[in-house]
Amino acid sequence: MNLRAPARTWGGRTTEERRAERRARLIDAALEIWLDSGWAAVTMRGVCTRAALNDRYFYEHFADRDELLVAAWDDVNTEVLADLGALVAERIADPPLEIVRAAIALVVQQQSTGRARILFADHAGSAVLEERRKVALIDATDLLVATSRPYLRADIDETEFRMSALFGIGGFIELLTAWRTGAMDIDGTRIADQVGALTTLLGAQYLAPNITSTE
Repeated sequence: MNLRAPARTWGGRTTEERRAERRARLIDAALEIWLDSGWAAVTMRGVCTRAALNDRYFYEHFADRDELLVAAWDDVNTEVLADLGALVAERIADPPLEIVRAAIALVVQQQSTGRARILFADHAGSAVLEERRKVALIDATDLLVATSRPYLRADIDETEFRMSALFGIGGFIELLTAWRTGAMDIDGTRIADQVGALTTLLGAQYLAPNITSTE
C-alpha cells in the first residue's frame, strides 16, 4: 500500500500555496507597472523589487519577461471574461440587444477604472502581446457569432455577419483607444451610447424581427 506523505507547511501554507502566492505577487507587480508606465517598463528587476521577491523566484515561474507579460495579459483577460460571463448569466432572460448593451457598458467601465484597459492598449514592439491581441479579437468575434446564432434570421449570410461583428468589435476597441489616449474628447457614457446605437442598427439587419426590440 502506498501512503502519500502529507504536504509540508510553512506558516500554515503548503509549498504549492506559497508558490502560487509568489506568482500572483509577480503578476500583480507587473500589472501595476504596466498601468503606470506601459508594458515596455515591465522588467524582471522592477517587478521583483515591487513584489519584494528575490530574482530567483521570478525564474521559478517565468522563463523571461515575455512569458510574464503573457501571463499578466491572460490574467486580466480571464477576469474580464469572468465578469462578462457573470453579467450574461444574470441577464440571460433579457432580450439579446439589452444584454449586449449591458456588456458594452461593463467593458467601458472596466476600461476607465481597472486593469482591463491593458487588453487593448498599445502593444507595438511586443510580438507576443500583438499576437495575444489579435487572437483575442478573433475569439471575441467567434463568441459573438456563436452566442447570436439562435437569434439570427434564417436567411443571413453568416460570413457577412462575421465580418460585421469583427468590424464592430474592432471599432469599439479603437473608440476605447481614442478615449484612453485623448485622441477624441469623449467620455465613457458617450462611447457606450454610440456603440449601443450601432449595435441596435446591426441587430435590425441580422436579428429575427421578433427579438430586435430593446424595450
